[in-house]
Amino acid sequence: MTTPTSDIRSGIPSDLPEAGTVRLVDHLAGELARAGVTHMFGVGGANIEDLYDAVHRGRAVRGVVAKHEFSAVTMADGYARTTGRLGVVAATSGGGAMNLVPGLAEAYASRVPVLALVGQPPTGQEGHGAFQDSSGRAGSFDAREVFTPVSRFCARVENADSLTELLPRAMAAAQAHPRGPAVLLLPKDVQQAQIQVPGRGATPAPGMPEPEPTGGAAWLDSAVLTAVSDTLRAAGRVLVIAGEDVAAADARAELAELAGRLGAWVAVTPDAKDVFDNRDPRFAGVAGVMGHANVEDCLRRADVCLLAGTRLPLLARGGLDRALAATEVVCLGPEPPFVAGTALGGNLRDALRAVTGRLPPRPRACPEHAGPLPTPMPSPVSQARGRPIPYAQAVAAVEAALPQDAHVFVDAGNAGASAVHLLPAPRHGRFVVAVGMGGMGYTFGAGIGAALATGRRTYVLAGDGSFFMHGMEVHTAVEYAAPVTFVVFNNNAHAMCAVREEFLQGGVRSDDLFARTDLAAGVAAAFPSLEVTGADDAAQLRKALLRSNAGGGPAFVALDCDPGEIPPFLPFQSFTEATENKESPVERGIVHVG
Repeated sequence: MTTPTSDIRSGIPSDLPEAGTVRLVDHLAGELARAGVTHMFGVGGANIEDLYDAVHRGRAVRGVVAKHEFSAVTMADGYARTTGRLGVVAATSGGGAMNLVPGLAEAYASRVPVLALVGQPPTGQEGHGAFQDSSGRAGSFDAREVFTPVSRFCARVENADSLTELLPRAMAAAQAHPRGPAVLLLPKDVQQAQIQVPGRGATPAPGMPEPEPTGGAAWLDSAVLTAVSDTLRAAGRVLVIAGEDVAAADARAELAELAGRLGAWVAVTPDAKDVFDNRDPRFAGVAGVMGHANVEDCLRRADVCLLAGTRLPLLARGGLDRALAATEVVCLGPEPPFVAGTALGGNLRDALRAVTGRLPPRPRACPEHAGPLPTPMPSPVSQARGRPIPYAQAVAAVEAALPQDAHVFVDAGNAGASAVHLLPAPRHGRFVVAVGMGGMGYTFGAGIGAALATGRRTYVLAGDGSFFMHGMEVHTAVEYAAPVTFVVFNNNAHAMCAVREEFLQGGVRSDDLFARTDLAAGVAAAFPSLEVTGADDAAQLRKALLRSNAGGGPAFVALDCDPGEIPPFLPFQSFTEATENKESPVERGIVHVG
C-alpha cells in the first residue's frame, strides 16, 4: 500500500483535502488522519461503503476488513490498548450495527477509547419501510437507544454541517475520563453530502481532544493528597496493587519510582500484568481469582494497601476481601474504588508523581516475601484422548519462546486462567486480558489490531471454544500478513463450564464435552499459505513458536489439553479443597465470580 507523504512541519499527510467542498466521508477520513488514526477496522455494506471508498481514496488511513463486526471492534480495541491512540471501527446498518454491541460493551467496561462509525439507511427512507431501518420511526427500533448504554457519547449526524461539531465531540468523549466508546450514526445520504471544509493549516475545530493536564498537584485535591501521602509515609509495610489504568496513562515509570520510595511489594490485577516488571524482586504476583497466594500473604502483613489505577473489581479482589477489610486502603486513580478507602482522584500520572514527591528521596528494599509461586493444582481425572499437554508445560513453552517486545492477548477460559497465573508479561509489550465483559473470542481480533498497529509479533492465547466463536479472523491475519501467532489450547470442551457443572450441579453434562477436532489439520487445509503446527508435546510447541517469531506474517499452533485439568482459578481451587476435605461450600467459603 502506498504511504502518503507528509508536511514535515505539521506531520499531517499532504494528500488530505484542501479547503473547499468535498463529500462528508472524505472530510471524515481526513479528520481521522489528522487525529493520528492509522487504521480503520470494520466490515463493509451498502450503508457504509462510501466511507470505505473515502478511506481507500485518501490513503492516509488503512482500511482493514474483518470477518465479523464484533472482531472489528476488538481490532480497534487492541489497536487502542497497544498504541494509546483512538481505535476506529466502521460498520453498516442492521445486523452489522448490532454485531458491534458486545465489542463496544467490552471497551466501555474496560475504558478503551474507540470511535464507532455506523451506517444508516438514507433519511428519506426512514419510517417508510427502509431495509434495516433503525430510526425509531414507524415501529422500527432506535439505534441511539441501543448504543447509548455502551458509549460515552452517541449521536446521529442529521445533516452534513453537523459533523463538524459532532465528530470532535465524539473523539473528545472517547478519550476523556472515563474513556470508552463514542458512536456516530451516519445516514447514507448524509455521508454522500457535500461539506465546506477548511484547509490543512486551519486550527482544529472546538472540542477536539486536548492533552491531559500535567500540572501535578495543582490538579489534585490538596487535602486528600496530604492525607494519602502522610498515610504512606508513616506505613512500615505497603502492598501496591496496580491496575490497567497504569498502562492507559503510560505511568509505569512513575509506579516503579513510587514503589521504590515506599519499599513496597507490588501486585497487579489480572488485566495489568505488564504494568510492573514481573521479574523484579518487589513483584508479589497477580491479585484475585487467577492470582497468587503470596499477594494475600503480603496484604495481611501490610500496614497499608495502595491501589494504583484500579478500582479492584471482583476478579482482582476475589479471596482478598477479609484481608482488605483489616488493612487501611488508599487509592490513586480517576475513579473511586469498589472497596472502602481514601481515594485521590484525578490524572493518575500526576497523582503518582505528587505522592512520590512527598516521600523520602532514597529507595528502600521491600521486606522478604515468597514471590509469585504457582498454586499447586490437583492432577486431572483424565477425559482427554491422545496425549494432552499439561497447561504448566504449555505455558512454559510459550514463556521460553516469547519475545520480550511482543504483545500477548489472553482469552477467556481454562487456558486463559493458566496464562494469567503462570506466564510472566513481556518486559516491553502489552499483556492484555479483556475482563470488562470477559467475552470469548475477543483476542482473535484484538491481537490482529495490535499487530497491524505496531508491527510487533503478537501472541493470541485462546481455547478451542474461543476459536470456534471468532477464530476465523485468522483469515484476516492471512489477508493482511499480520505478525500474529495464534496458540489454541484445544481440550475439545467448554471445560470451565464442565468444571462448574461437576462441582455445582452434580455432574458434567455431555453437551459441554465435544468430539475431538483436529484444528491444525483443518486450518492448514483452509489456509495453505499459513504456517500451521499441531504440537504433540511442549518441545514441538516451543519450536513452532520460535519459527513463528522468525517469520514476518501469521502462524497458527494447536495443542491438545485435558478437559479434566483444573486451572489455577480460585473458585475451582476452593471447590476441590472442599471435596477433598469433605466440607460443605459454606464451611470452605467458596469464592464465586458468576
